[in-house]
Amino acid sequence: MSSLSRELVFLILQFLDEEKFKETVHKLEQESGFFFNMKYFEDEVHNGNWDEVEKYLSGFTKVDDNRYSMKIFFEIRKQKYLEALDKHDRSKAVEILVKDLKVFATFNEELFKEITQLLTLENFRENEQLSKYGDTKSARAIMLVELKKLIEANPLFRDKLQFPHLKNSRLRTLINQSLNWQHQLCKNPRPNPDIKTLFVDHSCGQPNGARAPSPANNPLLGALPKAGGFPPLGAHGPFQPTPAPVPTPLAGWMSNPSTVTHPAVSGGGAIGLGAPSMPAALKHPRTPPTNSSVDYPPGEADHVSKRTRPMGISDEVNLPVNVLPVTFPGHSHSQAFNAPEDLPKTVTRTLNQGSSPMSMDFHPVQQTRLLVGTNVGDIGLWDVGSKDRLVLRNFKVWDLSACTMPLQAALVKDPGVSVNRVIWSPDGCLFGVAYSRHLVQIYSYNGGDEVRQHLEIDAHVGGVNDLAFSHPNKQLCVITCGDDKTIKVWDAANGAKQYIFEGHEAPVYSVCPHHKENIQFIFSTALDGKIKAWLYDNLGSRVDYDAPGRWCTTMAYSADGTRLFSCGTSKDGESYIVEWNESEGAVRRTYQGFRKRSLGVVQFDTTKNRFLAAGDDFSIKFWDMDNVQLLTSIDADGGLPASPRIRFNKDGSLLAVSANENGIKILANSDGMRLLRTFENLSYDASRTSEASKPAINTISAAAAAAAATSAGGASVVAIPGMNGDARSLADVKPRIVEESNDKSKIWKLTEISEPSQCRTLRLPENLRATKISRLIFTNSGNAILALASNAIHLLWKWQRSDRNSTGKATASVPPQLWQPPSGILMTNEVSDSNPEEAVCCFALSKNDSYVMSASGGKISLFNMMTFKTMATFMPPPPAATFLAFHPQDNNIIAIGMDDSSIQIYNVRVDEVKSKLKGHSKKVTGLAFSHVLNVLVSSGADAQLCVWSSDGWEKQKNRFLQIPAGRTPTALSDTRVQFHQDQIHFLVVHETQLAIFETTKLECVKQWVPRESSAPISHATFSCDSQLVYACFLDATVCVFSASNLRLRCRVNPSAYLPASVSSSSVHPLVIAAHPQEANQFALGLSDGGVHVFEPLESEGKWGIPPPVENGSTSSVPATPSVGASGSDQAQR
Repeated sequence: MSSLSRELVFLILQFLDEEKFKETVHKLEQESGFFFNMKYFEDEVHNGNWDEVEKYLSGFTKVDDNRYSMKIFFEIRKQKYLEALDKHDRSKAVEILVKDLKVFATFNEELFKEITQLLTLENFRENEQLSKYGDTKSARAIMLVELKKLIEANPLFRDKLQFPHLKNSRLRTLINQSLNWQHQLCKNPRPNPDIKTLFVDHSCGQPNGARAPSPANNPLLGALPKAGGFPPLGAHGPFQPTPAPVPTPLAGWMSNPSTVTHPAVSGGGAIGLGAPSMPAALKHPRTPPTNSSVDYPPGEADHVSKRTRPMGISDEVNLPVNVLPVTFPGHSHSQAFNAPEDLPKTVTRTLNQGSSPMSMDFHPVQQTRLLVGTNVGDIGLWDVGSKDRLVLRNFKVWDLSACTMPLQAALVKDPGVSVNRVIWSPDGCLFGVAYSRHLVQIYSYNGGDEVRQHLEIDAHVGGVNDLAFSHPNKQLCVITCGDDKTIKVWDAANGAKQYIFEGHEAPVYSVCPHHKENIQFIFSTALDGKIKAWLYDNLGSRVDYDAPGRWCTTMAYSADGTRLFSCGTSKDGESYIVEWNESEGAVRRTYQGFRKRSLGVVQFDTTKNRFLAAGDDFSIKFWDMDNVQLLTSIDADGGLPASPRIRFNKDGSLLAVSANENGIKILANSDGMRLLRTFENLSYDASRTSEASKPAINTISAAAAAAAATSAGGASVVAIPGMNGDARSLADVKPRIVEESNDKSKIWKLTEISEPSQCRTLRLPENLRATKISRLIFTNSGNAILALASNAIHLLWKWQRSDRNSTGKATASVPPQLWQPPSGILMTNEVSDSNPEEAVCCFALSKNDSYVMSASGGKISLFNMMTFKTMATFMPPPPAATFLAFHPQDNNIIAIGMDDSSIQIYNVRVDEVKSKLKGHSKKVTGLAFSHVLNVLVSSGADAQLCVWSSDGWEKQKNRFLQIPAGRTPTALSDTRVQFHQDQIHFLVVHETQLAIFETTKLECVKQWVPRESSAPISHATFSCDSQLVYACFLDATVCVFSASNLRLRCRVNPSAYLPASVSSSSVHPLVIAAHPQEANQFALGLSDGGVHVFEPLESEGKWGIPPPVENGSTSSVPATPSVGASGSDQAQR
């Protein structure tokens, strides 16, 4: 079969899958033998459909093709045989033995005899080799792991395990293009022609010409444009559109634009099958575009959320680590990772805004920051973690003279104003407020309580009912709608009006901007129930539909942008949430469970691409997007209004709900509670600090208490005070703590640890000759330490549960075991032919501790952490790898720093370098991903920092470190980077300095420099909660800093852990690692091959006391970072 014919089969497979012809899809897969659908195969094995399993396999291989195929069939038939025995169905077992297993007797007669003897046992588990056989379900799962390994290794399946990367509905698109071309050739082209068949070529000029009969409901045609309907649009489409406000598919005009470039025929209109328009790129919004693990892109939106992990390396703990599972997202039918238990249902905070909340929105990055607008025009900004209200602004007109006369007159007559909408910009640097009178106000936000006036726009006559931000043409815009029946688009930088959309016949209630591939558009809803859609042009509305309820309706997409929902309430109180089929402009499903007559307009929100929530009947109601029945309903401990306002934070761990008496309740799931608990610990530590020092601070506001915690060296999960200007309401505090501050500065003293008795320290046991420790890390579970020595050997120490160590976690109180598998093999990297001791060592550990990727100057090795076996080796030098980092969303993608100064983005699964990044001039020595900002930060021996987009891998910013005067770094001094827990700031470690950088501006916000005569810094790391920085030096000293201000709080001298017989000039730490759960535990890797674990004394509980804040000042970041430490720090270092 030719390659084009083969590709046509793939297009047909995609079409059949989109149209839900499931049995036909798999029949064609088997008959063509072009694509082995691993997900379907898994399902059939799990269900025990053995005949179908073998039938499907027969399309790709036969029993005797090769040893892999023989083993695959043998394992399946053996499992079928054991299941028959387990059911005590001897006759069935004998039948399987004779018909299915007999064929293997010629290859291994002894094995066949042993299998036959199982018939004589009452329970086949009496056979020693089968003693661990569990139940049927677990046995099938274990066998499936083995089968997948065999299939992946079988050369007959090569190139058949991955479906080609196709845009959605590719076959429809090709037919669209063909129809457009046929229409170009018409002698008398009519606008908006009605396509009735595909069986003969299209022609407008022959009304009585031959037409093949066409079925009434041809499934291929999908949603066809009706006569006079508006055709598919696109900037590069073959025909220029004309406005036509008549029913047409909601997304027909958003389908992939045709690439035909012939000049338009006068009067002609484009023809198109209303193809479902979900770009494949939107299916995996957080996965880099280089990841090609895309299956049949589904044509229906309800497929989109049903996907499993990408094929390749998995993070699922229950899989054996030497298996690289292969699954295909488009065929998955479960989302186990989003169980209903993940919904935020526990009330963890109750806030009082002072007036009734009308609209709320969580900050897109700092996910505990909540913006609130109220019924009297107030704006509040809360940190729900610390329960502090950081900002309160009462309504006022910034520039009355710039307002229109109708607004001035209206405000004089009635000054009362309500907030209709508050919303953050996508990056969280701006937020907008829409008021019930004419105005929109845009504020800039720089962290903490730093809110500034940015723009005031007299936007609409009457109320401004909704507001949104959008990025058409890569320029940030503000979209508003109002009582004057218009939608307007404004430049977010200067407030210039860019577009005005007119066409609604009633006040416009809501707007919903979105984009599909390169097409930007806006949905709008009006109080007469009409839904319209607009492109950023002046050609009028493209869509005119009736919303269920025909009154107040809002629209929203799922987080990944692939599913469209609307929620509305009619004048009679009938409420609806529906999902739309965009390709047809029809309601796909209507969710059930609303009160018969809602007592107000219902608000809704979506989260996790899986759940819907709405405030109705004095409660919050939840639905699974794929099920119209109500999932659950909660009353949040009572006290809710009839139709509460609701809003999820970005990751769905928190839910803000408006409550009676001006209240706001914050609901959390387990992740949200962990996020908030950090702030509780911060407040507790602050209270202990204030009690210990006299005079104590008197009764102060919650904001001031949080500030006191800040000055005590606390740093939140979301934003480090002292890194982003987060000073909160400290103006209230300063006069009250001057006396305390002065008093503390007299008595505060750096904590010095010089004796082994002053801390808990443990040198880990050794029975292998290890050279210097080059890399060191705690496992993610916290119960082991992994080291890589300069001789390319890995060392793994594991702690066991015991009476002295009930948790089994790493500790300095109980020695661990230097662990090896029963085979006794070592994890040893391949080394280069040149001097291996001089090679750069690097490794990266998978999130579930199952495997480690490592290199020591030679090839990169992938090791199984349970067996120490080498799973794979790849990328032989030159160039050699110098740093490794896993992509946070896709473990198949690895960023590899190289000694030739490049960074290679490598896909393990397809063994392919997807991108090569060039920006450094010397070897790359550090890499760190931010999953919040979607960036990769790199550092090199050239003392340069680079920020790369992890979506397109383009370089965004770069900056060279400022080397302090008088310091001369070595020729190839390493620069390391590590992200803070907030994923916005990162630590930079260089032998001459420690620094904290803010990523988006790549600005240094804090810097610490040791004095000239002191030893260079060898390594440093954040503690697990990012509140401390541990740093080690080449004179064997270890220093502990408060991360919020990089001020020294404790120093561990070499005499505390090195024997007197060992000179600190000959033995020193090269690497330092922080425990993943215990913030006060760290480990050192030494130049003599030793590893030491450190913890403070139990009586102390922490490393020293933070230094006082001078004269009541906060730890906020100065405009120009201070180079060098304070005088006291300088003297002590």
